[in-house]
Amino acid sequence: MPKSLLIADDEELTLSLLKEVFSSTEIRLHLAKSGKEAISILNQSDIDVVLTDFMMPGVDGLGVLTHAKKVHPKCEVIMMTAFGTVENAVQAMKMGAFHYITKPFKVMDVTSLVGRALELTSIRKENIHLKTQAIHHHSFDNIIGVSGQIRQVLDLVRKVADSDSTVLVLGESGTGKELIARAIHYNSKRADRMLVAVNCSAIPAELLESELFGHVKGAYTGAHVERSGRFEMAHRGTIFLDEIGEMSPPLQAKLLRVLQEQSFIPVGGTKTVNVDVRVIAATNRELEREIIAGRFRQDLFFRLNVIPIHIPPLRERIDDIPVLVGHFLEKWNRKMGRQAKGFRPDATERLMRYPWPGNVRELENIVERLVVLKYDGWFETADLPPAMQARGREPASVFDGFDLGCGSINLREATGTFQHRLIENALTITKGNKNKAAALLGLKRTTLLEMLKRRKQDCQELSDA
Repeated sequence: MPKSLLIADDEELTLSLLKEVFSSTEIRLHLAKSGKEAISILNQSDIDVVLTDFMMPGVDGLGVLTHAKKVHPKCEVIMMTAFGTVENAVQAMKMGAFHYITKPFKVMDVTSLVGRALELTSIRKENIHLKTQAIHHHSFDNIIGVSGQIRQVLDLVRKVADSDSTVLVLGESGTGKELIARAIHYNSKRADRMLVAVNCSAIPAELLESELFGHVKGAYTGAHVERSGRFEMAHRGTIFLDEIGEMSPPLQAKLLRVLQEQSFIPVGGTKTVNVDVRVIAATNRELEREIIAGRFRQDLFFRLNVIPIHIPPLRERIDDIPVLVGHFLEKWNRKMGRQAKGFRPDATERLMRYPWPGNVRELENIVERLVVLKYDGWFETADLPPAMQARGREPASVFDGFDLGCGSINLREATGTFQHRLIENALTITKGNKNKAAALLGLKRTTLLEMLKRRKQDCQELSDA
């Protein structure tokens, strides 16, 4: 849509000159010979920039400025004034004018000033458009699911969104913790401000403090210029601290101060920076266990855990799998220009049986992969990854060798053997990934490691006997 400019001046010569200057551009031009006519045009048209004379009979430039800001709050107003009345232009700027130019003016100066004003309004409109898109994209409707568990999460998110309370989002990797954080921010009173996301595990520990709180020039080797941190960027908005459990204890102490006082001192600095920031943190760790181990501050945990939101793993809400599949199928068909129809019933059954150690992220990755590789038609069981196909086979294979019809069984030994086979099976499915294997078995990673260590010791004792 072309940009629009309204020029108001009661001097015929000036109006004709400006008409000639701007008629050769792509700007949609409106001309007014009086302040009253300018107000009439403002009431009927969408105006981006107003270029108005200050001294006009009847309604003067200040009257045009006041009305323009009333009916088009985002438009910019440039005041034209005679050399001896600059104080009037200064008054106009205090009332919200973009700038002023004195008569007589150079054509280059007025076109430059109008160009800057039009650029500003264009950027502002684009920002509004992007924010509207972001709010829609991160609405509550984008938290997909029909299960009771996910509906409870959604209800809690709705309740906490418009507060400033600190939120701690808990859940395994891939459950959608950042999606929850974005839904909270974009449905809060801070939605028109920035959401700044920081993955605490992705930034080296020695750089994370500077990343969060900024640094002054010369704070450390390589700090050649002063730099603002993420907290300052998030002023009046929200900061999302993902993987908060990975943060070092010294940095935890500094974060605690920010939560308590809403202030901090940049690295190498001496002056306190005050901020107004809502904090949403997330972790896939059990912070209570980290506290016992001495890796996480208890006082920081209490500050973060004001409103805990626990996102259940996908294996605990299998009713959501068909709905999520439909959502991701539509998304990737649209993005890739494909016409994939979906999963056959037997393939869907495999999806429902699979334990999803990578959770919703893993499910989306599989749907994306199949849409890319198979342009249209239906997805068969054979199209699924081997680990998922295996889930449909006879699950009793772990019981092979346990037959009471062949005589008595030592229950303790049988239980140990059965447990070992389950662990081996989980490690095979997850290709040796102990984190995913533990999730698959419903265990903590430390518990799985202890079981593997104990099994290794038992085998060593048997070989030594």
